[in-house]
Amino acid sequence: MADEEEESGYRWLNQYEKTWEAIREDEEGSLQSLVDDLAHRNKRKRAFLRTGNVRLGMMRHLFLVIDMSKSMEEADLKPTRIACTAKLLENFITEYFDQNPISQLGILITKNKRAEKLTELSGNPKLHINAIKKSCVVKACQGEPSLQNTLSLAAQSLRHMPGHSSKEILILFGSLTSCDPGDVNQTIQTVLGQNIRCSIIGLAAEMKVCKTICQKTQGTYRVILDESHFKELLLHHVTPPTAKADTEAALIRMGFPQHVAKGPPSFCMCHLDSTNSSSGMNTHGYYCPQCKSKYCDLPVECKVCSLTLVSAPHLARSYQHLFPFPQFEEIYLPVTTETRQCEACQIVLKEKSASTCTGCKQVFCLDCDAYIHESLHACPGCVASNDCKL
Repeated sequence: MADEEEESGYRWLNQYEKTWEAIREDEEGSLQSLVDDLAHRNKRKRAFLRTGNVRLGMMRHLFLVIDMSKSMEEADLKPTRIACTAKLLENFITEYFDQNPISQLGILITKNKRAEKLTELSGNPKLHINAIKKSCVVKACQGEPSLQNTLSLAAQSLRHMPGHSSKEILILFGSLTSCDPGDVNQTIQTVLGQNIRCSIIGLAAEMKVCKTICQKTQGTYRVILDESHFKELLLHHVTPPTAKADTEAALIRMGFPQHVAKGPPSFCMCHLDSTNSSSGMNTHGYYCPQCKSKYCDLPVECKVCSLTLVSAPHLARSYQHLFPFPQFEEIYLPVTTETRQCEACQIVLKEKSASTCTGCKQVFCLDCDAYIHESLHACPGCVASNDCKL
């Protein structure tokens, strides 16, 4: 028995056998091509997880909760947890509004056993990014967080949202403790009763209370491994989640206001509650087609007539989640004297791996493949062939 173990090695070492054989240098002796290829495969893996003909929560109302307790000053993420979190959240917020243009987002922070609202639900990404930059620089991390106060504050703000929308809470939790004033299980039942989905990304270790919250509210709970894994987990929450079974199905009245660049100075409705009265006085904005109220950004729900105001391109862009663009087939180009070019960017395909469209059979490089499926959602070769037929 001992001889067999010496020959075969330990079982837990089998998965690492000859892993160095997968590392290959390019002609210049660099490993960057290998890193790019791994990144492309991760993007393809995320794209394959998208399934069509599934009911999704397209109109999302998401509260992003940032733990700003003393534990966020740890240096396991460089330079600190809070600095790394702020940097990754800038990319997450941009991607969130890029992929969910008719959705809204708000930010909460928790520290000193309390929960505080940093920004209200809004469709303006610059507002949230500036608030995160300011809070991470000016406000120091203090005390302990409170999951119960955080859930209560978020549930109170999401309580008045319509039943057909997707109400979500995403908590970035770096502490191993939570100081709550009462029974957190009662708060979980309140969140569950309002049909709110709560997901948590842990920055330290798994906690039983976090796992319970996510399981009961049909959310996800994951603990990060490093900064790249942290970024990957955040991007998982960019795609709209599958709608719950008891989510209302209703027709939504929408208005499509036109942007007026020049006009008489007037106040916008979104800055009425602002302490700086001059910030809402301007000559441009979007006017509600029903009550003529002015707003700075879209999408927004009119405070006067309760009409949902969106733009037509935003609504069309949200359509791609319901019917995802088909994935390209990965091919390996043979080493020949003939040069092959990418159909999109016209770069010479030197690498062995590439992608081909199942419709027009055109070949694309890996970068263009990722761009087409993440941003463009249409094949340039198929569009060009259809234009030629017309």
